[in-house]
Amino acid sequence: MITIALVNPEIPPNTGNIARLCGATGLSLHIIGKPNFDTSNKALKRAGLDYWHLLDVHYFEDVETYFNDSKKNTFFFSTKGKQSYIYSPFSKDCTLVFGSETKGLPTWIHTKFSENIYTIPMANKEKGMRSINLAVSCGIVAYECLRQNGALEAPVIQ
Repeated sequence: MITIALVNPEIPPNTGNIARLCGATGLSLHIIGKPNFDTSNKALKRAGLDYWHLLDVHYFEDVETYFNDSKKNTFFFSTKGKQSYIYSPFSKDCTLVFGSETKGLPTWIHTKFSENIYTIPMANKEKGMRSINLAVSCGIVAYECLRQNGALEAPVIQ
């Protein structure tokens, strides 16, 4: 199963949009570390996430343990990545990892997994464009992963 993993997410609407993406595409969602918001059922319903029960969502408290214990085919995404996401050799059982909205991925991840860090190219990065919204980034990468694995059926246009 393809998984989206969020490390220390900070903005509830982003996590909600990513959860909706996972629900719509059948991807699993892992929330790693401590989210910067309340994840109780009441809080999620208040944020409009009444479809949360349709998701395969798992919480992992310790970021280092999650990645040290992981035997998964893991891809990390960062504005500091050197390779474009389109060159990621995605598999049907990979994990797509994204950092928090303001801090990105922890520095130790950049060091330990430097060969598996990818980026989404941006036209105006040299002019000050810092990043693409986290939920949008997850959508871009998730659909490329699904496309590479033949999991998307294109509609027939007549």
